[in-house]
Amino acid sequence: MKIMKKLMILLALCVTFASSAQEKIVLRLMGDSTMADKDLSYENPERGWGQRLKSHVDTNVVIANYAQNGRSTKSVQTLGIWDNVKKDLKAGEYLFIQFGHNDSKESDTTRYAAPFGAYQDNIRLFVDHALSVGAKPVLFTPVSRRWFDDKGQLKENCHGDYPEAVMQVAKEYGLPLIDANRITQTWLKELGDEPSRRYYMWIEAGTNPKHPDGKIDNTHTNVAGARQIVNLLLPEIVKVIPELAEHVVDYDFVVAKDGSGDFFTVQEAVNAAPDYCKQDETTIYIKDGVYEEKVTIPTNKQRLHLIGQSAENTVITWSDYAKKIGPTGYEMGTSATSTVFLYASDFLAENLTIENAAGEGKEIGQACAITVDGDRVAFINCRFVANQDTIYTYGKGQRQYFRGCWIEGTTDFIFGASTCWFEDCTILSKKNSYVTAASTPEWEEFGYVFNNCRLIHDEAATKVYLGRPWRSYAKTVFINCELGDHILSEGWHNWNKPYAEKTTFYAEYGSKGAGAASKSDRVKWSHQLKDKELVKYTPENVLQCGSEQDKHGKNVKVEWFFKVF
Repeated sequence: MKIMKKLMILLALCVTFASSAQEKIVLRLMGDSTMADKDLSYENPERGWGQRLKSHVDTNVVIANYAQNGRSTKSVQTLGIWDNVKKDLKAGEYLFIQFGHNDSKESDTTRYAAPFGAYQDNIRLFVDHALSVGAKPVLFTPVSRRWFDDKGQLKENCHGDYPEAVMQVAKEYGLPLIDANRITQTWLKELGDEPSRRYYMWIEAGTNPKHPDGKIDNTHTNVAGARQIVNLLLPEIVKVIPELAEHVVDYDFVVAKDGSGDFFTVQEAVNAAPDYCKQDETTIYIKDGVYEEKVTIPTNKQRLHLIGQSAENTVITWSDYAKKIGPTGYEMGTSATSTVFLYASDFLAENLTIENAAGEGKEIGQACAITVDGDRVAFINCRFVANQDTIYTYGKGQRQYFRGCWIEGTTDFIFGASTCWFEDCTILSKKNSYVTAASTPEWEEFGYVFNNCRLIHDEAATKVYLGRPWRSYAKTVFINCELGDHILSEGWHNWNKPYAEKTTFYAEYGSKGAGAASKSDRVKWSHQLKDKELVKYTPENVLQCGSEQDKHGKNVKVEWFFKVF
């Protein structure tokens, strides 16, 4: 069973939000290429395990990686790397030390350090300084090379005496030791020769712009290999740093622009998720960054859970708009403009921004941030930023839940046919217009319900309606919401459809703020809910999540959905 369950992640996020009040755990890494951050140009697939470690811990852990390609215990001193570490290292911080690959190069006097001579002396030098400033050294043996003989047997002594040499220093000082050499050797032996190649820099000619002629490298790992080595080493690291345990995270895929993840784009991670997943969720963690891409989550990618590092700084953005001329010479139209198209059911997103950056005006028209055409969909602490038609709740009979979200736009910026519950959301009107435009089907009892939400405005918005009916049976209810002074006293508009006044259901209960108005001030065809009517307005009832069956009698797993309420 996976570590990351939805409710556990919700708890982890709460911890993250409080991180500013917590003391950070600082890990400073010093070593060679197997640990180093790699250049990402030309689609370079090489990764060091220290680079990948950054995506296996939460934001309460700070990782500073000083490791570099080609370095030894000798060359880090002559090149000034050790001076930088000494300058930065402070009391209470951890110093990871891992060398050996380049210390063994006897023909290179700039790097060579004999295992039971200069190599040990250099490590002692690092350790002595760390201890003198109150830091905590952790020693590592070098990770194993992927060296197999002609019979497919792993050569177990690829590092000679260096692993033993560092183990002796650890014993001498009573320091924690991670035997990475033994751990990775065991892993490689279990995999065997050919299967282990997929984790290393084995590249066919013509497949990678960084290495157009191909490459065979049995020392350096690729993205998958770096992740696997972290998976192997991290349990051992936690044993020697127990306070790290509560900050370890485990996601199926990580998206990161800094190369510490599995992918650089959100779409790549979505594509990698299993099709029609029934047994468990697929978690995708998106690290802070601006991801300029149009993302489609198809119906076959069920039970996805997207988690941004922070709502303000994890941004998915694009800028298509209705008046834009498409590749066939026609205007795109509203339905094609979304930055994110969500067609999958049983979907949860947290802590991220979805934006359409096209702007607004007659030459732009509609420009959606997201189209939601999936059932049992939830957004927690997300931001939706656009102008006209920000959120398109497309699907008829589909259920969507928004909690703690920021939603901003100009005209009809929450619109569509789905049944939606909005809890504790902030809704920003940027111009004089309409907040909602529901198109609730006639047979649905509920459309949009806003509970404990706050409606605010920019300076340009002084005359705003709560909603107007895109279709004649539109249903929208505001419960205990704070309405700013931009909300007009009449509250609702009929969209020049007098007949819709008889079929819509627009209602309020407990509205407060300057935009609240008495029943007599609101349009006569709107409603003020009575106490006895209010009892049916709960997320469980509105979204009909208490059952294990959908409307067609088909058994579905919905527990996670009503548990997020």
